[in-house]
Amino acid sequence: MSNSWQKTFALIFSGQIFSILTSSMVQFAIIWHLTETTGSASVLMIAGLAGFLPQALLGPFIGVWLDRWNRKITMIISDSVIALSSLLLGVYYLWSEPGLGVVYAILFIRSAASSFHAPSFQAAIPLIAPQDQLTRVSGWHQLVFSSSSVLGPALGIAVYSATSLGTLLLLDVAGALIANLMLLMVTIHQPKPESVHAPSFRKEFVLGWRTFISVRSVLTITVAMAAFSVVFMPLAMLFPYMTLSHFGRGGYSASVIEAVFGIGMMAGGVVLALLASRWKDSTYMSLSLVLIGVTCLLSGVIGRDAFVLFAILCFFMGAAAPLFNGPYMAMLQKLYEPEKLGRVLSFVTSIGLLCSPIGLALAGPIVERFGVQVWFVGAGVVVILIGCFIYLQYGRVEEERPTVSL
Repeated sequence: MSNSWQKTFALIFSGQIFSILTSSMVQFAIIWHLTETTGSASVLMIAGLAGFLPQALLGPFIGVWLDRWNRKITMIISDSVIALSSLLLGVYYLWSEPGLGVVYAILFIRSAASSFHAPSFQAAIPLIAPQDQLTRVSGWHQLVFSSSSVLGPALGIAVYSATSLGTLLLLDVAGALIANLMLLMVTIHQPKPESVHAPSFRKEFVLGWRTFISVRSVLTITVAMAAFSVVFMPLAMLFPYMTLSHFGRGGYSASVIEAVFGIGMMAGGVVLALLASRWKDSTYMSLSLVLIGVTCLLSGVIGRDAFVLFAILCFFMGAAAPLFNGPYMAMLQKLYEPEKLGRVLSFVTSIGLLCSPIGLALAGPIVERFGVQVWFVGAGVVVILIGCFIYLQYGRVEEERPTVSL
């Protein structure tokens, strides 16, 4: 087979690196700026909701539009909207200090645009790469995302400290322009829409839902992923708390843990890209969950003087994450037809996003009453059980195809 698809991805990923990295820098810098200038937890909570709710609320419906629209153009427009919002806020900061309402509105717009960009990119991947290479491509994508999550906060705070938030926001505009330029240089063949079978938004939405639930293995794994999100997502906020309350360390040590986790994700992405075809996707996912569960469990039982061991565990916890995310996305791309994939991805993304606040609501009072280690131990046990369940159910059976009457 021709290597043209590899050249296409080389162009796309080289552009996305700039876009995702600068967006990560801006996201961290805005939150840090609000923390530094207001010192208010309520302000941070509202900012978080402004950056979270659009993706959670729009998610179930976006897929219908994605399957109608040209995915390449959708990516370009959504990235351009993000860039425009950064430009407006950047000019505002260079001119004067904007009110919190302006910042919340910009975060809301960026989140809404991102809710179109990410699934359109994922839905475009099977239109470019051969099916037997989808897991490998997911590994590359995880590597790009992980690299940005490691470098973004560090570079963001460096640029913010050396210049200003306004300058950093203008840098985000440049990142989006580079990503769009690379997209303009590639060809992505758009699947034919299903307007004959589903001429209305409601019918297309229902067809997307029926398509999603028609593959029992994907439905079961998605429910398992939802349970995983409930217990694991709060750990993103509990890492600094664990560092402070259990190990008695400060902000520098907390940043080390974040960096180590991100570096682990980068390593996991490399491993997945190199070993993509060795095992089934479900085997990678179950292995990932068991490794995450074991590292969570051990993190919850180690002593107060074992900070270095905690950092090592966080590295392996991060390394295990792409082994679930990449194969899971590849499984969706393999099992569903490209013309319906946008809707399926929107349902999957929304399920994960809507489970996150449930976990945060549960973790708060439990940690306050019983201590942060209890959550680590409990999350570890639950995640191990989920990993074992997935392997026992699907580790030794062939993946099914969707069966939907049109």
